Amino acid sequence: MSTPSQEYAQLKQHADSKAKQLKNRSIVYIGTASCGLAAGAQEVKQAVMQQLEKHQLDADIKEVGCVGFCYLEPLIVINRPGFPILMYGNVDEGLVERLVQDYFLDDDPCYEYAAAALEPNEVFPTLEEFPRGVIEEKMLLKDCGIIDPYDIDDYISREGYAALAEALSSPPEEVLTKVKEANLRGRGGAGFPAGIKWEVCLNTPAETRYVICNADEGDPGAFMDRSLLESNPHLILEGMILAAYAIGSEQGYLYIRAEYPLAIARMEHAIEQARQNNLLGTSILGTDFAFEVEIFKGAGAFVCGEATALVRSMEGKAGLPQSRPPRLTNQGYQGQPTLLNNVKTFAFVPGIVHRGIEWFQSIGTDNNPGTAVFALVGKINQTGLAEVPMGTTLRTLIYEVGEGIPGEKEFKAVQIGGPSGGCLPESALDIPIDFDSLFEAGAIMGSGGLVVLDEEDCMVTVARYFLEFTQQESCGKCTFCRLGTYHMLNILTRISQGEGESDDLEKLKELADTVKDGSLCNLGKTAPNPVLTTLRYFYDEYRAHIEERRCPAGMCKDLIAYFIVPEKCSKLCSACVGSCPTEAIYTREDGLKAIDQEKCVKCDNCRKACPEEYEAVEKLSPPEKIKEYGHS
Repeated sequence: MSTPSQEYAQLKQHADSKAKQLKNRSIVYIGTASCGLAAGAQEVKQAVMQQLEKHQLDADIKEVGCVGFCYLEPLIVINRPGFPILMYGNVDEGLVERLVQDYFLDDDPCYEYAAAALEPNEVFPTLEEFPRGVIEEKMLLKDCGIIDPYDIDDYISREGYAALAEALSSPPEEVLTKVKEANLRGRGGAGFPAGIKWEVCLNTPAETRYVICNADEGDPGAFMDRSLLESNPHLILEGMILAAYAIGSEQGYLYIRAEYPLAIARMEHAIEQARQNNLLGTSILGTDFAFEVEIFKGAGAFVCGEATALVRSMEGKAGLPQSRPPRLTNQGYQGQPTLLNNVKTFAFVPGIVHRGIEWFQSIGTDNNPGTAVFALVGKINQTGLAEVPMGTTLRTLIYEVGEGIPGEKEFKAVQIGGPSGGCLPESALDIPIDFDSLFEAGAIMGSGGLVVLDEEDCMVTVARYFLEFTQQESCGKCTFCRLGTYHMLNILTRISQGEGESDDLEKLKELADTVKDGSLCNLGKTAPNPVLTTLRYFYDEYRAHIEERRCPAGMCKDLIAYFIVPEKCSKLCSACVGSCPTEAIYTREDGLKAIDQEKCVKCDNCRKACPEEYEAVEKLSPPEKIKEYGHS
């Protein structure tokens, strides 16, 4: 009977043989994760295929996941033997034609279009040599955008499933010990030590235990888990198998929301490939260990990201949170002990088992080892995914990794931790990114969503937007959450419409504290965070809305008006006229333009369309300010 190491050696030999054959071939890698597809990756793929066929070139095309640079999508990587492996961004059909012509036919790599190199060379800088590359430490994302998510051999050739082979050659408790001693904290948001959770589940007497991966990523602007599922599905799968071995489970589930069809398709394919290679099913790698994984498609309810609500929905019940105890580790799915962790938590496990505790703890801080993966969105130059060591400051993440705020605008706040997170001001930018420091500042790490806001964002409106989301997603079980968030939302709406009252801020604070203290689950307990943090850090902005009926950011439509300054307007220009969807802009008798305030819907198109040499359109708050210009 062969050992797990021998079984794995055969898989590795086969995968390495395939990789060696490809090493001497020209390959075009195309990023086809959701971000790439949305930007036109399929059209780019078709263009590459047509050009290669047109010129009868012998080259392979491989679809890969997301490398993290969403602002450069569509992305392609060209690997030609004898040349640096180069990545090109914002690719269209015209650039594909140019690259095939110049690179493949004339041996000119077109460095002027390259974004980075993917391996060290003497000609062009690598990703690691760019400013953000010096800061980033890729533990989870290192193979994303590099390997083919549909090819298990790509994963195995890069030491995939090596951790499983090692673990199956040792007692299960060694896996648990490594996870516990590494101090891996759950990446779903709470930061609870994973090893302790695993240990409780293992020590609960039962004949059946379940492993569930929570991939119900529902935060607005968050796509970390989705990108991992789409780019490196076997990494999550291997982490789940290792967890199952550690706690004695034979059945696992991936809970993925149905809005992630590509992630589901790639995970289904990965599961089937793992079965075919004896990595799932019975007698895994020749041992008596058996484990199966199925996918459960969530219906998209945000509250089902909460562990107990998620399990109830899997059981065919309403997705309502349950009081604890009992905890899921004692009595979860089908009444049995259940281990539930986030996508990123499971993804760390293979590295900890294979590379060791020291590898994991060499990055980050003592109490927060490892890395944090963030989705950078909003008013930031380089949107996409970033993986930085725990303890990195928000300032470093935003200004050095994300390249700061576009359009030379001033930074105003960062919303971290999703709709249940908090809005932190510039004075908080030097706070280190870890579970404990962010909690002290009134925010939470969350699963990794990070929305950057600039001077044109109103913090009252931002708080109202996130509270509206959580209020709509409330299951309604708790009176505090159901009614408290409703009344808070009404107050915020009135304030943003210029109808706020002097005691509204006191009411908001009281309601927020009550909802936080009285709600059953973390959706309700954290829903007031955007309100509490904006009250804490942007109190004067609330007062301006109430006392002056003015929106300092000029964002609240009921508190602004658009006006064309006659002295700046040009009779020869009509750019604003064509941009107005309601025909509110008309030509005065003197040939200059003006705005009919009754028709104006305050869409901001006219201000954006006005040429820079004029800047004749002004946004005024409060609306009555236009009277200063002799206009009513």
